[in-house]
Amino acid sequence: MFTFLLLVLYSSSCLAQSASQFDILLEEIWQYEMSVNPTSATGYGIHDFDDKLSDNSPEGLAIEDQQYRLFLSRLNKIEITTLSRNEQITLLIQQEKLQNYIDQYRYHAHYMPLTSESGFHSGLAFLPRSTRFKSLADYQNYLTRLKQFPSYFAQQIYWMKQGIATGFVQPKAVLSGFENSISSFIHPTPQESVFYAPFKQLETSSFSTKDKLDLQQQAAEVITKQVFPAYQQFYDFFVNEYVPNSKSSIAAQAWPNGRAYYQNRSDHYTTTTMSVEDIHNLGLAEVKRIRGEMQQIVNQLEFDGNINQFIEFLRTDPQFYAKSADELIKQASYIAKKMDARLPQLFSLLPRIPYGVVPVPDNIAPKYTTGRYISPTRDDQPGYYWVNTYALDKRPLYALTALTLHEAVPGHHLQISLASEMQDLPKVRRYSYLSAFGEGWGLYSEFLGQEVGMYETLYDDFGRLSYEMWRACRLVVDTGMHIKEWSKQQAIDYMLENTALSEHNIRTEVDRYISWPGQALSYKIGELTIKRLRLQAEQALGDKFDVREFHQAVLEYGSVPLSVLEENIDIYIKSKK
Repeated sequence: MFTFLLLVLYSSSCLAQSASQFDILLEEIWQYEMSVNPTSATGYGIHDFDDKLSDNSPEGLAIEDQQYRLFLSRLNKIEITTLSRNEQITLLIQQEKLQNYIDQYRYHAHYMPLTSESGFHSGLAFLPRSTRFKSLADYQNYLTRLKQFPSYFAQQIYWMKQGIATGFVQPKAVLSGFENSISSFIHPTPQESVFYAPFKQLETSSFSTKDKLDLQQQAAEVITKQVFPAYQQFYDFFVNEYVPNSKSSIAAQAWPNGRAYYQNRSDHYTTTTMSVEDIHNLGLAEVKRIRGEMQQIVNQLEFDGNINQFIEFLRTDPQFYAKSADELIKQASYIAKKMDARLPQLFSLLPRIPYGVVPVPDNIAPKYTTGRYISPTRDDQPGYYWVNTYALDKRPLYALTALTLHEAVPGHHLQISLASEMQDLPKVRRYSYLSAFGEGWGLYSEFLGQEVGMYETLYDDFGRLSYEMWRACRLVVDTGMHIKEWSKQQAIDYMLENTALSEHNIRTEVDRYISWPGQALSYKIGELTIKRLRLQAEQALGDKFDVREFHQAVLEYGSVPLSVLEENIDIYIKSKK
């Protein structure tokens, strides 16, 4: 899927002319993307579309597809050898991004605008955080957006009905309790709504008393008459029509053209063309290897029992769990701060953007993953490391170090922030996130904690291995369920057998893999590539190897396909010999 041609030198005038035309086209594509994804534009600090939501009507999506195909055709006509190597990388990433839009439309992914943990309805809850609120016009733009909720929800429901008609629906097995994530946005009073939050902040603004009261009154009316009814309409449809018509099979291959769609998603998320069978077998091999390392720790602890009994001990002993949400957040914050101080041992360049540690919002926490990094959406905001404080007896402290390193630093916050701060890169590079690179880096970051002494006890190190095992198991169970006819219970049992994750976490994760085919493959594929390239550099350079220089070589081009990363490291090695 991803190929890359090394630079062939042409005259500087030819390069300059081509680059200029290329830059113009890139900017044209970017501006179009922002116009059809207005909430994303707001998040990127572009305020030309702050009063709009996406047009997801049949006509709107058809026009988008035609435009993306036209842009891709124009990109494909560019002579790649007239571009610099960095521009060639940009071209490749932009081509893949457009191709993914086209593929998603072709496979009717818009028929299914939700996974087991979130959907279009919960994504809108980020608007109060991402929107600029500095002027009266900003507030009016926001209110105009809220007024569009009924039509926007109706468009999504239309596509979900198309999914029911064609068999492209989520499995019933992952939908239990999802309706609560919809009803949580409906309240007795508008002031309780997350969408009213910006109007509570008006008390400290410099607006006149009249303007403040007018805005608050308008907000209360819009939320009551348009936002709440939109969520109610979606709730009623979901409960009365969608769930009763959801499918019994959990496999992607049971969808129309499902096997091809799954391979397409695998290629997209791993940025490789590995076959599903090869990925499954790689997972089995990794599970076997990691289990051996886990057994070594059990032996070192002189535990009286086998590895599965040890895992059960970890799952059930209260000493390994926080007693309150505050305790869990404080412990995660402490680990993050401790790692902050050790970053200079591993990196020569650190991001300027700060980050905070906060709980996952209550309304989505029950079906949400253990932790996640949330990028800043405005210049005046930090990034956030979300920690799930729901079901504390299922959030083991022995795995918290690995989770924190993955989501915060040196994982997602560091990598994503550095990329966004690279002002010399075009926007498509600064704001693109390729899962194999990003999640591979996150998993590799868990390993880096071992090198700087972050895992202070054998239990912590077992937690690290359990998290690595978790990602290895993903290769097995994701492909197993979607292509090899595994049942949901078979996947759960496999992860219970091989990881120290709680059963609650495992069930949440398995639901995620079922409803988001292929994404879970990216972590291990990316991490193994980075580790292999590091070993290659260490062997080639010997005493000349510097881990800080290696990490700079990995990160300096932003999020890239794994094939490009391999070439980047090859160039780095040659430059140091």
